[in-house]
Amino acid sequence: MIAIKGLSKQYGTTLAVDDVSFTARPGRVTGFLGPNGAGKSTTLRIMVGLTRPDAGSATISGRHYVDLPNPGLEVGVLLDASAQHAGRTGREILTLAQQFMGVQRSRVEDLLETVSLTSAEASRRVGDYSLGMRQRLGIATALMGDPEVLILDEPANGLDPAGIRWMRDLLRGYADRGGTVLLSSHLLHEIEVIADDIVMIGLGRIVSMGTKSALLHEAGTVVRAVDLLAVALALTANGLTAVPSDGGALRTDADAARVGEIALEAGIALTELRAATGAGLEEMFLELTAATQREGVPA
Repeated sequence: MIAIKGLSKQYGTTLAVDDVSFTARPGRVTGFLGPNGAGKSTTLRIMVGLTRPDAGSATISGRHYVDLPNPGLEVGVLLDASAQHAGRTGREILTLAQQFMGVQRSRVEDLLETVSLTSAEASRRVGDYSLGMRQRLGIATALMGDPEVLILDEPANGLDPAGIRWMRDLLRGYADRGGTVLLSSHLLHEIEVIADDIVMIGLGRIVSMGTKSALLHEAGTVVRAVDLLAVALALTANGLTAVPSDGGALRTDADAARVGEIALEAGIALTELRAATGAGLEEMFLELTAATQREGVPA
């Protein structure tokens, strides 16, 4: 388990992380979301002992990362796939990790197979790797010690669709076996598909967190009908919001069951009624982090 309590870090006049607290639990994938400059990377660096906080604590299974006698056996970390030694081969990098952690030599070939790097690719210098291949190698390194916790920053970056699906299945299976996964990503759809819990950060502070199902429930409902105006009037008459959404639909903050009841009472035939899932996470993310977005977000 990862426990973050009151974490703060300031660089000059910039408060990069401001009293951040959350927990990533075993058996679950926790998505860590935020715009560029929101404090995600600083938080992750503090977790793994690369940056010292000004206040608060970050513990993994009750201990600080720097206090772990052999960290790789307990925590697998991938913060920057491009930081690998460009002059070494993929197999050499994994072999060094294997020797440093003291695990069996067979683990190297097993993990090359797990991340789908061929023998020929493993014999190439990392400087000749694509970004997707570096991501696979980085994930293999993180898994070398068979840790109980994974901390990954943008692991899908550079992967093709098949690679993203592979990574998603890998991490889902890891969590289902009892592991703790903290996943930082800008790919909101991937977070929505794989995450059990979501933590959103903006301007260094937590702006929203909870289970994915609860947050998406809060995102509301999308409804379509032949007479959309009648639906809007019926919803507002019952004290609910009704705002236009993409594709000629309405969005409301009520749950789908309540919207269906109102439409039935008003005698309105609906053509679509569903929870605002995929777009809901994106819209919620943009709304909650609007003040930190580089590009303006329309009202």
